Formats: sequence, C-alpha cells, structure tokens
Amino acid sequence: MKTRLAVALAVALGLAAPLYAADKAEPAAPTTAKAADMANNPFAKPSTLAFQYPAFDKIKNEHFAPAMEAGMVEHRAEIDAIANASAEATFDNTIVAMEKSGQLLNRATTVFFSLSGANTNDELEKIQSEMAPKLSAHQDAIALNPKLFARIESLHAKRDKLGLDGEDTRLIERYYTDFVRAGAKLNDADKATLKAMNAELATLQTNFSQNMLKENNASALIVDSKDELKGMSDEAIAAAAEAAKQRKLEGKYVIALQNTSGQPALAQLQNRALRERLQKASVGRASHGGEFDNRAIVAQVAKIRAKRAALLGYENHAAYTLEDETAKTVKAVNDRLAQLAPAAVANAKKEAADLQAMIDKEKGGFQLAPWDWSFYAEKVRSEKFSFDEGQLRPYFEFDNVLKNGVFFAANKLYGLSFKERTDLPVYNPDVRVFDVTDADGKPLAIFLVDWYARDNKRGGAWMNEYVSQSGLFGAHPVVANHLNIPKPPKGEPTLLTFDEVNTAFHEFGHALHGMFSNVKYPRFSGTNVPRDFVEYPSQVNEMWAIWPEVLKNYAKHYKTGEPIPQALVDKVIAADKFNQGFETTEYLGAALLDQSWHQIKPEQAPEASGVLDFEAAALKKAGVDFAPVPPRYRSAYFSHIMGGYAAGYYAYIWSEVLDADSVEWFNENGGLTRKNGDHFRKTLLSRGGSQDAMQLFKDFRGRDPDVKPLLERRGLTAQ
Repeated sequence: MKTRLAVALAVALGLAAPLYAADKAEPAAPTTAKAADMANNPFAKPSTLAFQYPAFDKIKNEHFAPAMEAGMVEHRAEIDAIANASAEATFDNTIVAMEKSGQLLNRATTVFFSLSGANTNDELEKIQSEMAPKLSAHQDAIALNPKLFARIESLHAKRDKLGLDGEDTRLIERYYTDFVRAGAKLNDADKATLKAMNAELATLQTNFSQNMLKENNASALIVDSKDELKGMSDEAIAAAAEAAKQRKLEGKYVIALQNTSGQPALAQLQNRALRERLQKASVGRASHGGEFDNRAIVAQVAKIRAKRAALLGYENHAAYTLEDETAKTVKAVNDRLAQLAPAAVANAKKEAADLQAMIDKEKGGFQLAPWDWSFYAEKVRSEKFSFDEGQLRPYFEFDNVLKNGVFFAANKLYGLSFKERTDLPVYNPDVRVFDVTDADGKPLAIFLVDWYARDNKRGGAWMNEYVSQSGLFGAHPVVANHLNIPKPPKGEPTLLTFDEVNTAFHEFGHALHGMFSNVKYPRFSGTNVPRDFVEYPSQVNEMWAIWPEVLKNYAKHYKTGEPIPQALVDKVIAADKFNQGFETTEYLGAALLDQSWHQIKPEQAPEASGVLDFEAAALKKAGVDFAPVPPRYRSAYFSHIMGGYAAGYYAYIWSEVLDADSVEWFNENGGLTRKNGDHFRKTLLSRGGSQDAMQLFKDFRGRDPDVKPLLERRGLTAQ
C-alpha cells in the first residue's frame, strides 16, 4: 500500500514499494508502562523546533519502540473509525481522513529509519529487527481491511462526479490503485498467504541490510605498511591511517569499502597484488561464507517475490513492479536495456584494448584484470588528455564545493539562499544544518548535510526527508543529503574526487525536488514519484557541476585560492566520454542482473549454493559477461534490489533519457538562468506526484523524450 505513511515505511524498511504487510499479528494495546513511557517521549507531540525539525538532543534509543507501538495503536484506531463510520463515504471523511492519520507513528518511524541508515548502533539494529514485522503487520491491517477498501472503491467508482480538482481526484485514484496492488481484492485465504510471505520478506530484508553494514566493516582492507600504498595521495593515506586508528590498529592502514564493486583506491594503488586483494574483497562480500553471507537471503527473497507476484495475478515480480512505473511493461525495460548493451560492451572492449596496450607498453607481462582497469584507465586518460584525477582534488575542497558550487548554482537558477545555523541539535557532530530561503525572502526549508563516512553509516549516497511538504498540514520540508566521503585527520582539508563532487550535485537535485514541493497532500510530496522518474531531476542537477560559471566559482585551490586552470577544465570536458564503455557496461550488468532475478518464476529461483551460478548465467545470457568489467553490484551486496529498487535498477538509465534531453533544453535556452530554473521548478519540481510523471516532463520539455542525447552522451549508437 502506497499511502503517505506506507511510502515512508517502504523506504525506511528497505522494502520494495508498495509496502506489503507482514503477519497476522495485530498491534497490541499499549501497557500502562508503555503509556507512562509516552508521557515524556519526544515523539508524543510534534517538535516545537522550526519546521518541526527533530529534537535530536532529546531523542534516545529507548524512545523509539514505545513511540512506534503507541503510534500503531493510535493509527489503527483512526483507521478503524474511518472504516466503520456509519456515514456514507466522502472524499473528506475517508481519503483526506486517511492522509491525516498516523501522525505519531510517522514522526517516530521517519526519524528511526533515517538514523538506522545514517547513524546506527547495536540497540537500533535490535529495535529494527523487532519492529520490522510489527510495522508490516500494521500496514497489512490497513491494506487488507475490507470495509476500508469498500469505501475507497465506492469513491473511486464515482470520482469524476464528485466535483473535485485534479489533485483530489488523483489522490482517490492512487489510494484505490495502492490498495488493489496491496492485495485488497484477494480472498481471505490468499490474504493469509500474502501476509505470511510478507512476514518473511520483512525479516529477510532487514537481515540483508544489517549484514551489509557489518560485512563492509569486516571486509575493509587492512594494510601493514605505507610502502604498499604507493600511488595514493597523502590525504588518502592519512585517511587510511586515521581509519586504522579508529579501529585501534595503530601503525596500520585501513581502506574502507564502498558499496560498488569497484573501489576508488584501485585507480591509485601501484601495488598490483594489493589491488587484487582489494578488488576480490569487494566482489566477494557476503558470498564467501560466515555469519554475514547473504546468498541464502537473496535466493529466498527472489523466490518469495515471484510467488507473491503470481498470487497477485502477475507473471513475475518485474511485471508487478513495472506496471506502476513510467516504463509500464517488462518488454519496454528489456528492449531499452537490450538496445544499449551491445554498443556498451563493444565500447568497453575497445577501451580494454587501449588499457592492454598500455600494460604491454610498460612491459607489465599480464592480461588486463578487473583490478587493473581503474589504474590503467587513469594512465590512458593522462596520456590522451594530459591530466589525471589527482590533479583535480586540490580544487575540490568540501566547503567550496558545498557553498560556492552546489548552493551557488541553486542561487543562480532558483534564487535560493542558504545560512548555516548551529542552534539546532544534530545526531552526529559531522552533520551541518542550513536554513534555505526562497527568492522572495520567505523561509523555504531546512537542509541537513551529512557527507562524511562512518562505520555505523550505510554505504552510498541518498536523500531523505524528516518532514515532507504539504498544504494539508502547512508543513515545510526538512531534507537531508548523505554521502560517504572519507573524513581526513583533524586539521586536514577534505578534498573531493570529481565523482564525489558530481554525487554532491546529484543528491542536491533530490533535495531540491523535496524543497520545491508545492502540493496539497503528503502522498504526493517531493520525491513521491515513480521510481524510474525520481532519479531524473537529480541527474539534471549534475550538469551544473561543470557549468563554467559554477565551476570557476567553487573549483579553487585549497591552499592558494587560485581558480582551476582553464586548460585543466578543457581537458576534463574533453574527457567527458572517456571510459563510458566501462561505466555503461558495469551499470547495465547490474540492471540486467536485477531484471533476471525478478523475471523468474518461483521454481526457477536457485538455492543459496546456486546464487553465483545464476548470476553468471544471467550476465552471459544478457551479453554483458565481460570479465574485466564486473557488474556495478553483485547479488550478495546489491542493496538497491533488496530495497526500493527491486526490478527497478534500470531506473537510472531510464531517467537519464529524460535527463540528457533536459540538459539539451537548458543548453538551447541559455543554461543557468532564473527564467530556466523557474520554468523547471513550476512545471516539474514543484508538482511531486500530483500529476502523471510523463505529463510533467512534457509540460517542461514541450514534447515526448528523445533518446538521442543519451546515446550521444555515453558514446553509444542506436542498435
């Protein structure tokens, strides 16, 4: 069910949206002790801080479970009152009433799952394991309530005769669709089966995410001597030393693992044996035995999802998922990926030949392997374009990138201004908070910046909302961005790679989508759009990272303040399509692997011991089994498809079609101007999910999307 609360829970629990329920258990009434606990619980009432910003200084681990338990009871009572009302169903007493329900639960779960991802601990993990099936069961009690659905169904049948505006009507349609997809039309026996499936899924997916955090920490590479790190920058070596110090490994160095198969240090390390160790540690994660092995979880999740799809009347889980996205069908996704794969692999093989030539030129005496790619790609890049990534980092200092890059572009394009404040509490000392003011001088949002990596923070980068905009509640957005940049020793500058700069602009694109939301109902707020549309605005925002006016404003040497030389900028732009064969192939490998797992029937799901064989066969069948380029994620650490991107990892390339076409529009219309920004904001960013996603694109672009700009960007040709 994709109600306002269910959307939040789906993302938070790491479940594929729409969120399904768990088991037959219903929330118990709070005990006297629990009721007493709520008397001083910070979630009992809305935060009194600006924009209901969470009172992190008052929130403790022990507050979450009582608040969620009490919140479920309160929410269930609200829903029962709606479902059992004697008055005829109306838009206000049913649909709007549902939007207003569950406030206590929403406050508690939003903060809980945000911290579980960004700043977890053993106690939070225990609470998560205990609460996941209870929260899913709570959603079941709502989604499978026949009286509630009957009221929704009656309104849906006469929605065009109720005199409602467009957003009101769409809200009815979404509730109806969400409930049907959640199993509301199943018979009682099938509902019971569905609950059992979802009970197991809720537990499995929680276990997967917790395993990954622990496995990443356990698999971090420990290096004995500085000599082995030759080639790494002084800053990177210092960060590795600091990471070792934090683990009480004085005199050693720790290279932490990022989510992806490839690791940044592979581009720098001259020691080939160490590169091999690092690469193998990365791709072997959660699939080499031990307590954090995820293979059995992957196999079981795939099987249950396939069974659930069949129960709901779909050929497979991908068909179920894609029906509610802009892609609509499995065929549309398969055709798009098949269109791109041959050219991508062909380009990757050409690039591999160039890298092998460089190896031979240096008399390396070995064949190109996955752990060699990044290292020799940098050498070839340097030879072709006379620069390497290491030349860029001194110009990408944290504060300059944030304030004079990300914020500067937002000011030029949308008129936004940002003021850092230190009076609001934070959950970790590394978190920074900014007031965001609109062009008219009115407060717009509060923005949290959490860019540093931590052992208790999940990998990758993401945006989340602590408070979602809505006219119904008069709520302003409280939005956060999370990255995983290694933190240098105290007193040292934080110098970013170009990829990290690009990621900062990308995630801020998501943040803008949340900040600019101007809708009536929370269900449609901000990024509550189809999964294969949500990445589009954030990808567009990446274009400003290398826009000349923006780049010269933030890319300044951290020691001298000198702007990045134009000659170096020209080389960066000239090299834009370099290594695109590799990047497209590794991405498509993961996207096609995702589809393979979710286009099977239950009996085709392997056992745990067969997961890696299934993966290899899927990559070979798709034509992307090029050994030097492993998929960006392998199954055992593919967190995206254990969560909201199940059968949806294709969304990045699907969204990039819209992105590349939109970048062309900005270029055609003068680029970084308020007129262009205001048009993008008015027609698309502010509308959230209140209108059909592709109609929003047409409102912005003036026509249907064109794939040609994407093919040109990635150096591909249509097949």
